[in-house]
Amino acid sequence: MEPQLRHTVTDGVATVVIDHPAKRNAMTARMWEQVPPLFAGLATDPAVRAVVLTGAGDTFCAGADISSLRESARSAQDLAVRAEEAVAAFPKPTLAVVRGYCVGGGCQLAGACDLRFADEDASFGITPAKLGIVYAASSTRRLVSLVGPATAKYLLFSGELIDAARALRTGLVDEVLPAGELDKRVAEFTRVLAARSQLTQVAAKEFAAGRTDRDAYWAEQARGSDDTAEGVAAFLERRQPRFTWSPGFD
Repeated sequence: MEPQLRHTVTDGVATVVIDHPAKRNAMTARMWEQVPPLFAGLATDPAVRAVVLTGAGDTFCAGADISSLRESARSAQDLAVRAEEAVAAFPKPTLAVVRGYCVGGGCQLAGACDLRFADEDASFGITPAKLGIVYAASSTRRLVSLVGPATAKYLLFSGELIDAARALRTGLVDEVLPAGELDKRVAEFTRVLAARSQLTQVAAKEFAAGRTDRDAYWAEQARGSDDTAEGVAAFLERRQPRFTWSPGFD
């Protein structure tokens, strides 16, 4: 089968699968190119309230397909950075679900997600030092924001892999699940995400990213939304809220 990104949407959650099992889901140039338009389309789909990014089979993503670096390492890195930025800019919650190897470009994509859940046997690494590549400045800054400068330097200087337990301690992942429990936990958590107020989630994502020019916009959105009244009413009536605010895309 041709290497590809495939996706499905179920109960408000889009699942994007990196599908290139012959090379441990390594990303080809064509796959990198698919990421920005795919995520742009999911962003404007009112049926999508959250996105799960994962890999086919027992591997998340082993990075870039090294054969693509033979022609131009710079163009391959540019494609990876554009894909990473597209994932990071997605306005709704994103969750990377990691099994097996999450290496190089795979770590870029996982790091661009809002949250990361991993199987206890997962391994993480960022390997440009093994190839003589200067890791992109934006990707380096994102890594530092996740794990701090010391762990970022360890990963970038050495190219060594770390296990899921260390990834959890350093903040690279948010939850580590025992074998066989990852799917159940992801299903439970994404149901929670899909049930919560998008007004809260989308505003919080912007604020957490450091955006400071839309405070008035979000205050206006909150005043014009019924989400707060619905949330309070649902709490008092001991029922699940039915939030209706959704992001507009001008």
